[in-house]
Amino acid sequence: IGTDIAPQDLVAKITGRAKYAEDFRADGMVFAKLLLSPMPHARVRGVDATRALAMPGVIDILRADEVRQIEGRPGEASLTDEPLYEGQPILAVAAETEEQAAAAIEAIEVDLEPLPFVLDPLDSLRPNGPNAYTGGNRFGGGEFSELKWTDADFEEIEAGRMPNGEAAVEWTKGDIDTAFSESDLVLEESIVHQSLTHHPMEPRSAMMYWENGKLHAFVSTQSAQRTKYAIAGTLNIDPEDVILVAEYCGGGFGSKISGNTHMEVPAVFSRKIGRPVMLRITRYEENYIGRARPGFQSWLKMGFLEDGTCNAIDLYIVQESGPFGAGDFNTAGMIADLVYTPQNMRFRGIAMYTNTPPKAAQRGPGGAQIVIMMEPILEKAARQLGLDRLEVHLKNAPDADVGFGPRNSTLTSVYAKEALEKGAEIFDWAGKQELSGRREGSKVTGIGIGLSPYTAGSRGYDGLMVIRPDGKLYIHQGLGNLGTHSIMDTARPAAEILNLNWDQVELVWGDSSRGMPRSSVQAGSQTTHAHSRANHAAGMDARAKVLEVAARTLGGSPSDYDMDSGRVFRRGGGASMTFAQVAERAIELGGKYDGHELPDNIHATTVPAANMLAGQGLMGVARDNYGGSGGVYSWVAGFALVELDEETGMVDIKEYVAVTDCGTVLHPRSLGAQVLGGSVQGMGQAMTQRWVFDPKWGV
Repeated sequence: IGTDIAPQDLVAKITGRAKYAEDFRADGMVFAKLLLSPMPHARVRGVDATRALAMPGVIDILRADEVRQIEGRPGEASLTDEPLYEGQPILAVAAETEEQAAAAIEAIEVDLEPLPFVLDPLDSLRPNGPNAYTGGNRFGGGEFSELKWTDADFEEIEAGRMPNGEAAVEWTKGDIDTAFSESDLVLEESIVHQSLTHHPMEPRSAMMYWENGKLHAFVSTQSAQRTKYAIAGTLNIDPEDVILVAEYCGGGFGSKISGNTHMEVPAVFSRKIGRPVMLRITRYEENYIGRARPGFQSWLKMGFLEDGTCNAIDLYIVQESGPFGAGDFNTAGMIADLVYTPQNMRFRGIAMYTNTPPKAAQRGPGGAQIVIMMEPILEKAARQLGLDRLEVHLKNAPDADVGFGPRNSTLTSVYAKEALEKGAEIFDWAGKQELSGRREGSKVTGIGIGLSPYTAGSRGYDGLMVIRPDGKLYIHQGLGNLGTHSIMDTARPAAEILNLNWDQVELVWGDSSRGMPRSSVQAGSQTTHAHSRANHAAGMDARAKVLEVAARTLGGSPSDYDMDSGRVFRRGGGASMTFAQVAERAIELGGKYDGHELPDNIHATTVPAANMLAGQGLMGVARDNYGGSGGVYSWVAGFALVELDEETGMVDIKEYVAVTDCGTVLHPRSLGAQVLGGSVQGMGQAMTQRWVFDPKWGV
């Protein structure tokens, strides 16, 4: 723990031996292509595929009535006869080659009835405004309904004031009216945060075929073990009839958490035509079906005391949620309360369905939007109060005893102030004050600070590992391998507990036929924390069993023994066994030692994986029951020196420092890459990236 190592997948990646979803082939494989809706909301009245089906190489088409549909509620089908956004797949074509399938798509005639659409969530709230669904603009109690604000509500918005229209979520702490009246400075702003697409390097391709009643699925996913069960649920089959292969994933950022809806297409198509089907998604298609961060339209009022204390926050967020919804706005309200620790706060929010591409969690969902929106207000307050911006941040940053949000949530630890202080030292905040506002021609220099938290852990998952007769420890992972080194780094605690060198450890991942324990979804930045704990628990189980096997074989009690570098030995000298011998002895003893008896409290989805490995050596298997109180959060304090050309609008980032409160560092180089990647993504989000829609055509 805490050292830089070469990840086990490094050589495969740099030599090209690593196989991503679109690299797989199977005998008789055909290619599928999708026909996407050109309209933001429409109804399919008819399809004429006669010409397409007569073209060379074309095998068949797949229609919406052949795949699962979501009836009577918001939900995404892999193919639909009522597309709810531009780019939603209507049908698929299979052909011998990808080019033939693409040509067939162009030959299909689809008769579409245009339906009303809405891009801006405020338009849906206006009296007589359009709705994203024919049934209404909100869903609850098992049915669609309409929510409209009044003309008076919109007069407030147009006058630059906070709306008072009905919210879906509202919570309050303290007395905001009194707090604002007692504030020395009150700032009000209306703020828009754009929607922007995920666009990981690898699109969501998938190849699938059926053999002996089992589905073989080669996919791109963030969460391998959970995707196996998601696919089984979509197809209504036994999860043990899904053999999932997902060794490598070219990024996701939240867009491939448990696979994706469109994995159903090659699965159903393959079953229909009796051949393997590859659905290779293009960058163009990924732009539509690949998910995006929800956009916010927000109104913010903040009250400050003369010493810079944030005394009150009033926040209203209207979220652009796409056709299927997203929960970012709720998180945004909680993080506003956490970062700026007002004693008095009111949060109101509503998420509106829109006919824009689907939304999903994107790196720091809700947190990224609210920090980008609120930090400039804190900056403005510091300037108007004549205070140092660092001191204002330090005054309002939380301590370990913070309570936040509607349930007064708590955290396990908080080192936000320490991150700010360390960042200021490295950046030389005091020394750079004289640069702030400096002008040279059309260019002006600025310095700034940002503070951002997000969830960073969870509890209760399973670890699974086997010491085999070759003397090595095989750690089985159910995680996806999306470039974050989670597969490797979360295994380190087990190796350390067993006092093994890293070259004595083999990692098994990305193939459900080799055994995957119950794992978290790789989302919410929880993976490293959650699975370091799970593998620690299983490592402790393996350690206890190694010592017991030694005692049962060599005499004495387990406490008489210790281990190092693949050997267990009696303390003070004397008898010893290699791990290879321990594994063979565990197989002889059977029962709990080789996995034929399992703990009662492991998750039901771990049991099949453990049964698969029973009898192969000494098994360590356990659930993380370590417990804990409070949420697990990490923090980043960022400091930037930028140069803005006021004539061109070009921003040149001259210097940036990021300091993280992240707990125990497993892999320093990997942590550095995560901080760098997150910083660059944040810069793009703050300055350059957004979707732009044509309000007339909705595209």
